Amino acid sequence: MDPTTDQSNPARSRLPEMFRPPVNRAMRVLDRSFFRKTVPLSAATIFKNSEISKTRQELTKSNDLLVIPKLNSIREVKESDNLVRKCLLLREDIKHNDSATWSPKISELVEKGTVALRPYDLELDYDHWNYFDIISSVLPDDMLDDIPVGFTQVGHVLHLNLRERYLPYRYLIGEILKDKSANTRTVINKIEDVGSHSEFRTFPFELLAGDNDLNVIQHEQNCEFRFDYSRVYWNSRLDTEHRRLVEKFRPGEMVCDVMAGVGPFAVPAGKKKIFVWANDLNPHGYEVMQDAVKRNRVQEFVTPFNDDGKRFIRWSAKELLELGPVTVTLEPRVKRRRTEPQPPMPPPEQYTRPTIFDHYVMNLPATAIEFLDAFPGVYAGKESLFAPHTSQALPMIHVYCFSGASENELDDHIDICQRISERIGYTIRPEDRVGGSGNQDLELEIHNVRLVSPKKQMFCASFRLPREVAFRQV
Repeated sequence: MDPTTDQSNPARSRLPEMFRPPVNRAMRVLDRSFFRKTVPLSAATIFKNSEISKTRQELTKSNDLLVIPKLNSIREVKESDNLVRKCLLLREDIKHNDSATWSPKISELVEKGTVALRPYDLELDYDHWNYFDIISSVLPDDMLDDIPVGFTQVGHVLHLNLRERYLPYRYLIGEILKDKSANTRTVINKIEDVGSHSEFRTFPFELLAGDNDLNVIQHEQNCEFRFDYSRVYWNSRLDTEHRRLVEKFRPGEMVCDVMAGVGPFAVPAGKKKIFVWANDLNPHGYEVMQDAVKRNRVQEFVTPFNDDGKRFIRWSAKELLELGPVTVTLEPRVKRRRTEPQPPMPPPEQYTRPTIFDHYVMNLPATAIEFLDAFPGVYAGKESLFAPHTSQALPMIHVYCFSGASENELDDHIDICQRISERIGYTIRPEDRVGGSGNQDLELEIHNVRLVSPKKQMFCASFRLPREVAFRQV
């Protein structure tokens, strides 16, 4: 947030009135040339360049310098054809021709002959002001209390979700955001909900400003993804959540990413030497994931698939067992210098792919809970492979979902547990959470991911697959 804006109402700039942009509430097409302003100020001309730094420090300490964000207080003034001097811009209430407005420090510097005060016309234009400054000077007064500020940045594309009252101004908003947002070439507005026209979680949009090019390059967790944003699902606001979950996995573990998208969980996990079978129903998402796996050099650990999620849950558990363990050997990467004695090479790293999944990730919050009915009987007849017969625990399930953002979050947790219980045919309760009074074998955790809208909260429910579910005869 820009330091000149009110955090609770960013449109209400704290800039003094004289430094704000001109106002034109009738503007519908952005006219950048309109935003020009001359601000009459006073400046302290410095006679010796060697005195610039010291004088600036003294005037800063005495609070006489003009302090406006993005504005350099040091300027040049031309006194003759071959003489240019440096000057320092002073506070707007200091008048060069009225010594009564001078501080003792200014009077001292003038008397010593270090500086001389003069008039200075400060020219401001469109490039000087930020998004909030410009947009608050063109939107109607009754819209200034709730200016659109939320957007998602994906590569060079800025994605808005404008409310209806702002739609008449959408192209104006789009142009200003394109100009004022770093690394933005394209601004789009979502016109219908994610997934309303596609099972692949894509959404209809309109171009508001810039290039009609949605082929983006996105970086997350030191991984690079390249995709057509109009054909796959990506949400940059989930970066923190991606990191949180990947940090739960340990090198050498086996993860089944059921709705993997383009791989924001799978590819970073692969970089941590975690084995992942990553599936997505979207053919383009599958192609992008294949590219990301190669691009980020995680082929030894991440295997993409293109299948229905429910079918993939049951097939992959059986297939992984039948394939048996696979060992990956990673030779050390050491830069050797010919002119120096070389230390012994470290031994290669070895990781053996497990035959049982340690984790399932189900990141399809709108419907992922509905896929849980694929788990009953997933390891039926295989009881001997798991504790207490061996040290192998049943997998952890991490299922994303929405709930109602209740005032009492326990109500949301009850709702989530009931919906999970219905699908797996086994009762899970909020009391089963880690440290709770219920069934500690479930290791239940319900993590609040983010508020999607005032009445819609995203959660991640993690629990260990119950024996009664995994081994059920179906």
